[in-house]
This record gives sequence, C-alpha cells and structure tokens, in this order.
Amino acid sequence: MRYAQGGGLTDERREFREGLRLAAAERFARGDASSAIAKDLRVSVRSVQRWRRVWVDGGPRALRSAGTASPPRLSEAQFAQLEGELAKGPVAHGWPDQRWTLSRIKTVIGRRFHKSYTVQGVRKLLIRHGFSCQIPARRALERDDAAITGWVKETWPLVEAPRRRSTPGSSSRTRPGSR
Repeated sequence: MRYAQGGGLTDERREFREGLRLAAAERFARGDASSAIAKDLRVSVRSVQRWRRVWVDGGPRALRSAGTASPPRLSEAQFAQLEGELAKGPVAHGWPDQRWTLSRIKTVIGRRFHKSYTVQGVRKLLIRHGFSCQIPARRALERDDAAITGWVKETWPLVEAPRRRSTPGSSSRTRPGSR
C-alpha cells in the first residue's frame, strides 16, 4: 500500500484499520453483503471483498495487523541526535552554504550513524517526523515589503510581455501557400 504522506501508517492508524477489518469479520460471520459493510464502515467495496477472501482462507486472525513493514533504521534517540546535527547547520558539516538538501542529510546520516538511506528514504524519514520542505522558519532580515509592493505595481507591468494577438501571418495556418 502507498500513502500520500509517504511514510506508512502510524501505530494508532494501524490499530484503527485493524478494528475496521475485525468489525467486517463479525459482519462476514452474520452473512452481510459486502456493499452494506463497505457503506457502514466507510471503506471501498473492493477492500471489503479483499478482506472477505482473507477471512474465508484464514478466519478473523488473518485480518489482524502484521505490524510495520520493517523496523525504523534510526531509533527515536538517534533521530533526536540527527535533529541536533541538523540544527548545527550545513557549514558545521563541511558544506559552503547554509542550505540543507536531502543528499546532504543522507550523507550526515551515513557519517554519524553508519546507516544507508536513499534520498527518497531520507525524505520519507523527515516527513514522518514532521519536517517539510522549503518553508523558512522566518523571513529574511533584508526583506523590504514596501519595495516589493512598489516593484509589483510599477516595474512588473512594464516588464510583463503584452498578450500575443493573432495577426495575419502569426500562425502557420494563415501563411500564404500553407493550405
């Protein structure tokens, strides 16, 4: 299964989903229709049908959660250490600028914890722990809102290209001899 957040299910969400499957198992035993179960549990009919096949083959026990697909490579204590390393900044780790990238974080994880992650694995790890990309914690000190407003009102209209108008010869269909 794939999830929009890219990080799988939390323990609470996994328990909730298992509860849905076990509630469906009780309804399977009563002989309820898949469409009625899906409507009441607010899940897809296809999921209920899949659960029913598993239930027929292995009973309610087969519908229990198997737990996480794999244990996390970094423990919570190690992730706390990683946060401390990230707080020091990229310059403290040898990069010339103050910009964290996924590949740089991947390198820090490899150096500090001797664990190998892919770039997408680092992304999922960070998202799972509440990080987001490209959202500065504060605005730049040099930011001048009045200058920005003036530029948008005065300079941008002069720079913005005028809308292209259809004139004779501006399209390949209107060129002489193109028919």
